[in-house]
Amino acid sequence: MGNHRAEKRERPQSGAVTTPARSQAGGRRKAPRQAVSRNPLTGLPLAPAMAGSLAIAVAAGGAMSAGMGQVSVSDLSNLGADTEMDSLAAVAMEPVLDDRTLAISRDSVREARKSAASTKLQNAAEAQAKERNAVIASLAKSADKQSAKIKKNLWVLPVDASAYHLTARFGSAGGLWSHNHTGLDFAAPTGTPIHSVANATVTEVGYSGAYGNRTIATLEDGTEIWYCHQSAVSVEVGDVIRGGEVIGAVGSTGNSTGPHLHLEVRPSGDNPVDPYTALVYHGLQP
Repeated sequence: MGNHRAEKRERPQSGAVTTPARSQAGGRRKAPRQAVSRNPLTGLPLAPAMAGSLAIAVAAGGAMSAGMGQVSVSDLSNLGADTEMDSLAAVAMEPVLDDRTLAISRDSVREARKSAASTKLQNAAEAQAKERNAVIASLAKSADKQSAKIKKNLWVLPVDASAYHLTARFGSAGGLWSHNHTGLDFAAPTGTPIHSVANATVTEVGYSGAYGNRTIATLEDGTEIWYCHQSAVSVEVGDVIRGGEVIGAVGSTGNSTGPHLHLEVRPSGDNPVDPYTALVYHGLQP
């Protein structure tokens, strides 16, 4: 038997705590692997974790050579950070862009409503103006028609104002008449022109006893105008005469004491009325 002593190996007792094995190279313990934090939206490693990993890799192997040149740790860190920040900025801007889009949309709708309301008001104003103009045009047309009618039936004095003076009045009594005077006398020199009082149609012309030479003109409403004691007559039955037109001349034919025009007004050809009142009613002052 040699002098070698048999080495006894002690077996660990049951329940004893086992010391973790050390690595053969340097006797260092193995570092536990840390979990990498990732962006919950993009799935990419967060910038600090990525930058840390790159820094360890570069520290262990030195600067890495790339086909485009050397890339430093700070460049890679910045690259990772920029990428991460761009992603985060894009995600963060989405609600801002949505709010801006909504604001623009609301503004567009508001402007459209304002424009529609303005157009509606303008159309209403134009419709009212058109209706008002139509009413004004209708009134003007009616006024013109009435004016024409008034002008058509406008009365004038039978003798020029500077050529006569009034003598016997309507209703006068005396020995010169068989009964009360039925007209209005315009005394004027013989031959003074006699004018038609209004628009009318000549319905009778001739000598008529006490009235002498008489012309009867009938107005549109049936009123008869008698022109008596004329020295001359210049119209015939059926002639349409206008107010102011000369129809004869002052004379003294029939029952007369001097040259004058005996004027009578007989509504509907019936009993006479006061010519003075009729002339005043039509805007004249005998």
